Amino acid sequence: MMTQKIVTPSADNIAASAKAASKKGPPPVDKWNPPFCGDIDMRIARDGTWFYLGTPIGRQPLVNLFASIIRKDGDDYFLVTPVEKVGIKVDDAPFVAVDFEPEDDGLRFVTNVGDSVVAGPEHPIRVVRDEDGEPSPYILIRRNLEALIDRKSFYRLVDLGEEQNGMFGVSSGGTFFPIIPAAELRD
Repeated sequence: MMTQKIVTPSADNIAASAKAASKKGPPPVDKWNPPFCGDIDMRIARDGTWFYLGTPIGRQPLVNLFASIIRKDGDDYFLVTPVEKVGIKVDDAPFVAVDFEPEDDGLRFVTNVGDSVVAGPEHPIRVVRDEDGEPSPYILIRRNLEALIDRKSFYRLVDLGEEQNGMFGVSSGGTFFPIIPAAELRD
């Protein structure tokens, strides 16, 4: 009788599996359906800092590797490899859009983990306002994963804004993204 070795989920095991899976391009995490192996003590803070066992992960290549295998199922986030799926905590969004540049086809955003997308129908911008009216802007990066647009980039977006149909917002990729009702700018 053959016994299967039980491996406790750890950042090292997941990193090794992710490296092996990503040698042929971006990992197809949306196609993998491994068994759930439990939660690990990994958290992504609102500012984009990744923590493992309460300590910031200081190696950017390792953060980028983990970011390549993150998946959101419902409201929960997981790191997924072909052989395991582990739950992690995400305080807000898994990525942070740290900059953008205007291009011919729209506004190109870059994240803290090296993703680059042009805002448009496939990568919409949305703004959520809390009870106090404070905006939290997001852009869809990949699959169903968003990046929180950092404050300096959001202020730059507002500088590019225009009014359309009673809304103040920005245009990119042939799409207008509302930020706030234009009437609120006049109040």
